[in-house]
Amino acid sequence: MPIDFSFTEEQNLLRDSVRAMLDRIATPAYIRRCDQEPRYPSELYDAYVEMGLLRMPFPESVGGLGGSVIDFAVIAEELGRKSYDFLGAYGTCVFNGLNILHNGTEAQRAHWLPKLLDGQIRMSISMTEPGAGSDAGAMRTSARRDGEEWVINGQKVFSTGAGADRNVINLYARTQPEGPHQQALSLFLVDKDTPGITLRKLDTLGRRSLGTYEVFFDDVRVPADRLVGEPDKGWGYMLSGLQLERLMTAAGYVGGAQSAVDLALAYAKERKQFGKPIGTFQSIAHMLADMQTAVEASRLMMWRAAWQLSRGEDALMAISQAKLFGSEAYANIANQGMQIMGGYGYIMEFDMQRHYRDARATTITAGTSQMQRNLIAGLMGLKTK
Repeated sequence: MPIDFSFTEEQNLLRDSVRAMLDRIATPAYIRRCDQEPRYPSELYDAYVEMGLLRMPFPESVGGLGGSVIDFAVIAEELGRKSYDFLGAYGTCVFNGLNILHNGTEAQRAHWLPKLLDGQIRMSISMTEPGAGSDAGAMRTSARRDGEEWVINGQKVFSTGAGADRNVINLYARTQPEGPHQQALSLFLVDKDTPGITLRKLDTLGRRSLGTYEVFFDDVRVPADRLVGEPDKGWGYMLSGLQLERLMTAAGYVGGAQSAVDLALAYAKERKQFGKPIGTFQSIAHMLADMQTAVEASRLMMWRAAWQLSRGEDALMAISQAKLFGSEAYANIANQGMQIMGGYGYIMEFDMQRHYRDARATTITAGTSQMQRNLIAGLMGLKTK
């Protein structure tokens, strides 16, 4: 069946509108300030709300705009061009909101979705623990029912954006002390300022704008209605949005990689050595050609995955391949960009070093490259250990 990657007139308008908004607010100086201070991109997030970007992936029945998977990927690539953290601020709230839409009760949808879509609250996710990274089933944070409340104890780590103002943590915890994790995890909505919660901000190499946190829960009490959906169903809720999440990451990597190529290309055209722009030397020109080719390959893989997902097909293989290839391409492109820019790439006032730092996380977060290869091999009928 032929695949049509052409955008509709509305999608072209969406892309151009998002790009114009980003160029107006997310200037190089703004991006640098968010990275180096570091600080949450609150002004940019407010613009997402004002433009209706948060509403885009949600159905009209809950106040959304009824946008498609393709619309979502268009937005994701544009945000990724500026900073993957700017995409993270958007995507994390969207995924958590969609989880409530699909798995929450009617009362939860009526309470939480308007607040999220209007920008009254933000959302983060706390899943990873010191002893449970890729092996999410090994998490030990617990939630125990006590009358009309749940009491939560444990520790989470690498919780991106948990310290944002008005943030609601989407917390996965064990509600059954024993038994298989598929039948023991539940999802809770916990205000980050709830008594008993301690946040410790981690000093990371890259992805600094949103903030990455350790979160400690010490006898944290939440009302019974903060349990999303049904108890012990959290594992299924966690997996339900995984394909869309990884599609978003792949789209963001394409945007970031393209931005890194654009920076390196502009530098190669302006920087002169031996009386000539360095881009005229074959070694540099070939590096840039390979970098742009890798971006286009990543982009095609991402749009193929988006096309499959938009048709309701099982896109797990295509999305895993796009995530794997796109993350490694972005990391390699940022590394090559540093080489082309030489000493200037190493200076903090030039943005290539930020791409280099941010891209290093792409092969780790949202499923490591090793996990993606295991998944792809498994879908090919190969058993790995």
